[in-house]
Amino acid sequence: MAGLSGVLASLCVLSLALGALSVPVDDVAAALVGHPPSRLVDNVVWTVRMPRTVLGLIAGMAIGLSGALMQSLARNPLADPGLLGVTAGSAFGIVIAVGVLGLGTLHGYVWFAFAGALLASVAVYLLGKLGRSGLTPVKLALAGVAVSALLSSLTSAVVLVEPEALNRYRFWSAGSLADQGGAVVWQISPFIAAGLLIALACAPALNSLALGEDVAKALGRRVGLVRLGGVTAVMLLTGAAVAVIGPIVFLGLIVPHVARSLAQWAGLGPDHRWLLPLSALIAPCVLLAADITGRMVNRPIEIQAGVLIAFIGGPFFIAMVRRRRLAEV
Repeated sequence: MAGLSGVLASLCVLSLALGALSVPVDDVAAALVGHPPSRLVDNVVWTVRMPRTVLGLIAGMAIGLSGALMQSLARNPLADPGLLGVTAGSAFGIVIAVGVLGLGTLHGYVWFAFAGALLASVAVYLLGKLGRSGLTPVKLALAGVAVSALLSSLTSAVVLVEPEALNRYRFWSAGSLADQGGAVVWQISPFIAAGLLIALACAPALNSLALGEDVAKALGRRVGLVRLGGVTAVMLLTGAAVAVIGPIVFLGLIVPHVARSLAQWAGLGPDHRWLLPLSALIAPCVLLAADITGRMVNRPIEIQAGVLIAFIGGPFFIAMVRRRRLAEV
């Protein structure tokens, strides 16, 4: 945890320093303590890059926790907000709110993001249970792909006839931390904080649920209440993050597996009291690293962080699907 915190702090400094206009670390430090060397440096650090960095922190934390929660609740290593339609549901809800209902503020359309995330989750779960074999990881992933494709098609249909929805959709469809102000960070922080508290409160019960529903009930856990709390946390975390930065596919898939590997290496085992905090630290590290890389590889033109994460996550997903032990839940 201390090592990851140090890595995350270093990435935050790099996020403030690097970009189309690189600022020396000494100047960044001077600006942070209120003694910027110039007005330009002060504006770049505080007005442009500080909201972007903080947004990467809290949005990455939200997506990482969502992925870890979904994999634990579904007992499925392929579960991910992007793969299981939650992200597409949030995006569709936002497009409906902006394009059809004319809601232009974050507090207006974020509720539609939550509703879309919840409806997509229920639809994927019901489709995944169809058939004699019941719910399997591969069926759940296929159901998520189908629901995501359907919602993406509906989203495209709306944005083609609603210019205002098209403008907003183009802004966040690729997944980016750019062009966000400090007000947006404050607006989504309460939702992410609530989701974070609910997720951490569910951690002990998730350890029991990992042993099976019958064992969890025998240990005195109220399985239905645990699942409700987990779904509520996923809805709050994913809906708030997607409403601002757009869909970041594969981040919620990759991070929990890295967290499990680190926990096993440290001798902690599959304890969700460690897995969830580890996921909450690793995810913003990955998101900020992708955002910084996207700024630097082709300056001054930026590559969205979502594009780079998808480039890494695609092969990772294929490797996970091909593992034999994913045949059954």
